Amino acid sequence: MRLDPTLGSEIKKIRPCLVLTTDVANQYRRTVVVIPLSTSPEASPPLLVPIECAGRGVVAVVDQIRAIAKERLQKSLGSVSADHLRAVENGLRQILEL
Repeated sequence: MRLDPTLGSEIKKIRPCLVLTTDVANQYRRTVVVIPLSTSPEASPPLLVPIECAGRGVVAVVDQIRAIAKERLQKSLGSVSADHLRAVENGLRQILEL
Protein backbone atom coordinates (compact mmCIF):
# COMPACT_ATOMS: atom_id res chain seq x y z
CA MET A 1 0.00 0.00 0.00
CA ARG A 2 1.11 3.56 -0.67
CA LEU A 3 1.85 5.29 2.62
CA ASP A 4 3.24 8.45 1.00
CA PRO A 5 2.99 11.37 1.40
CA THR A 6 4.13 11.21 4.99
CA LEU A 7 5.41 13.67 7.56
CA GLY A 8 8.23 13.49 10.09
CA SER A 9 8.90 9.99 11.40
CA GLU A 10 5.90 8.32 9.76
CA ILE A 11 6.76 5.11 7.93
CA LYS A 12 7.12 5.72 4.20
CA LYS A 13 6.89 4.17 0.74
CA ILE A 14 4.93 1.27 -0.70
CA ARG A 15 4.98 -1.65 1.71
CA PRO A 16 2.81 -4.49 2.91
CA CYS A 17 0.45 -3.73 5.78
CA LEU A 18 -1.64 -5.81 8.13
CA VAL A 19 -5.30 -4.81 7.84
CA LEU A 20 -6.88 -4.87 11.31
CA THR A 21 -10.47 -3.83 10.65
CA THR A 22 -13.14 -6.50 10.28
CA ASP A 23 -14.66 -7.49 6.95
CA VAL A 24 -17.98 -5.93 8.03
CA ALA A 25 -16.31 -2.59 8.84
CA ASN A 26 -14.31 -2.76 5.61
CA GLN A 27 -17.52 -3.26 3.65
CA TYR A 28 -19.14 -0.08 4.96
CA ARG A 29 -16.23 2.28 5.63
CA ARG A 30 -14.06 4.11 3.09
CA THR A 31 -10.99 3.57 5.27
CA VAL A 32 -9.23 0.57 6.80
CA VAL A 33 -7.01 0.44 9.88
CA VAL A 34 -3.56 -0.97 9.14
CA ILE A 35 -0.19 -1.64 10.69
CA PRO A 36 2.76 -1.28 8.27
CA LEU A 37 5.18 -4.19 7.92
CA SER A 38 8.94 -3.90 7.50
CA THR A 39 11.85 -6.19 6.70
CA SER A 40 14.49 -3.74 7.91
CA PRO A 41 14.48 -3.55 11.71
CA GLU A 42 14.95 -6.46 14.05
CA ALA A 43 12.04 -7.59 16.18
CA SER A 44 11.70 -5.63 19.40
CA PRO A 45 8.29 -6.29 20.96
CA PRO A 46 5.98 -4.59 21.72
CA LEU A 47 6.85 -1.97 19.06
CA LEU A 48 8.26 -4.29 16.38
CA VAL A 49 6.41 -7.62 16.48
CA PRO A 50 7.78 -10.50 14.38
CA ILE A 51 5.26 -12.12 12.02
CA GLU A 52 5.25 -13.86 8.65
CA CYS A 53 3.87 -12.22 5.50
CA ALA A 54 3.76 -13.96 2.12
CA GLY A 55 6.29 -16.53 3.35
CA ARG A 56 8.79 -13.94 4.64
CA GLY A 57 9.76 -13.00 8.15
CA VAL A 58 8.86 -9.35 8.79
CA VAL A 59 8.01 -7.10 11.71
CA ALA A 60 4.71 -5.35 12.32
CA VAL A 61 5.55 -1.73 13.22
CA VAL A 62 2.82 -1.53 15.86
CA ASP A 63 3.38 2.10 16.87
CA GLN A 64 2.65 3.20 13.27
CA ILE A 65 -1.00 2.05 13.29
CA ARG A 66 -3.18 4.26 11.10
CA ALA A 67 -6.39 4.55 9.13
CA ILE A 68 -5.92 4.81 5.38
CA ALA A 69 -8.24 5.30 2.41
CA LYS A 70 -9.13 2.08 0.62
CA GLU A 71 -7.75 3.64 -2.57
CA ARG A 72 -4.26 3.11 -1.16
CA LEU A 73 -4.73 -0.68 -1.17
CA GLN A 74 -3.09 -2.47 -4.07
CA LYS A 75 -3.40 -6.24 -3.62
CA SER A 76 -3.87 -8.88 -0.96
CA LEU A 77 -0.87 -10.95 0.05
CA GLY A 78 -2.94 -13.34 2.16
CA SER A 79 -3.55 -13.59 5.87
CA VAL A 80 -1.47 -14.02 9.01
CA SER A 81 -1.73 -16.89 11.44
CA ALA A 82 -3.82 -16.62 14.60
CA ASP A 83 -0.60 -16.74 16.66
CA HIS A 84 0.92 -13.82 14.77
CA LEU A 85 -2.31 -11.84 15.04
CA ARG A 86 -2.34 -12.44 18.82
CA ALA A 87 1.27 -11.22 19.03
CA VAL A 88 0.31 -8.00 17.21
CA GLU A 89 -2.73 -7.63 19.47
CA ASN A 90 -0.53 -8.01 22.55
CA GLY A 91 1.84 -5.38 21.18
CA LEU A 92 -1.08 -2.99 20.63
CA ARG A 93 -2.39 -3.62 24.13
CA GLN A 94 1.01 -2.79 25.60
CA ILE A 95 1.74 0.39 23.67
CA LEU A 96 -1.82 1.70 24.02
CA GLU A 97 -2.17 0.49 27.62
CA LEU A 98 -5.47 -1.27 26.91
